[in-house]
Amino acid sequence: MIINTIAELREKVKEWRKSGLTIGLVPTMGALHNGHKSLIDKSVSKCDRTVVSVFVNPIQFCPGEDLDKYPRTLKEDEALVAEAGADIVFAPTPKEMYGEGHILSNDFLTYVVPPYFYVDKLCGKSRVGHFDGVCTVVNKLFNIVQPDYAFFGEKDRQQLIILKKMVKDLNIPLEIISCPIVREESGLALSSRNKYLNEEQKKDALALSKILFNIKACYNKGITDTKALAETAYAYLNSNHSLEYLEFRDENDLEEKKIADDNTIVFIALKIGDVRLIDNIKLS
Repeated sequence: MIINTIAELREKVKEWRKSGLTIGLVPTMGALHNGHKSLIDKSVSKCDRTVVSVFVNPIQFCPGEDLDKYPRTLKEDEALVAEAGADIVFAPTPKEMYGEGHILSNDFLTYVVPPYFYVDKLCGKSRVGHFDGVCTVVNKLFNIVQPDYAFFGEKDRQQLIILKKMVKDLNIPLEIISCPIVREESGLALSSRNKYLNEEQKKDALALSKILFNIKACYNKGITDTKALAETAYAYLNSNHSLEYLEFRDENDLEEKKIADDNTIVFIALKIGDVRLIDNIKLS
């Protein structure tokens, strides 16, 4: 079932609440794949009712990013959601989410701004304002759906950590459930932006997971100096790669790590042509 308006979705949620049903929310930007399906599966198994939002959120895209060409596959998305057993696809327009005229700058629109310490690193350094847009739209979805649980993938781990911080700081009455990264057999993390890659570029994209898996293997052999671990990455890079960052951060607060331990997450961002891909791995 597709719902396009906030009012209709709220009516449906009200019915569920009257019946004492638990509600799960899976926020997405569509172009759904098996990674998203794993989140939906988790929600369906844990909750009585599941809402999957499909909304390409304009305020989390920075100038020059791929808002206009971001894959939009609503018909296919609806089929995947139905197959997974979720109850509603919430697919609003920007006008529905942000109002008449939807002037989307923070000169006119109220934004939820996460702590500077959490965003001034990793993806936040090159995507200024991105996490303001993410927190704003997710907070709106939380207010609209009022779920008991919300499900997010660990591939966007900086986002996951920031959203958990938002829920804690703003006393939002729900639990965020983090779900493991789903990978192709090759090791490549599933991503909607993988659709941009041709076959040769997909081979180049394997560098992300190879670098991360090798770093974890080196850590398991006893190497803990993060500078030494980072240097192992260069064996997997070629002229088709543009490494944006490779960093070692604490899994709870994103503090930089000089010496790796079991609470360390290794984050990587790599551009292949015009396609920017991210991945991460926990060392424990």
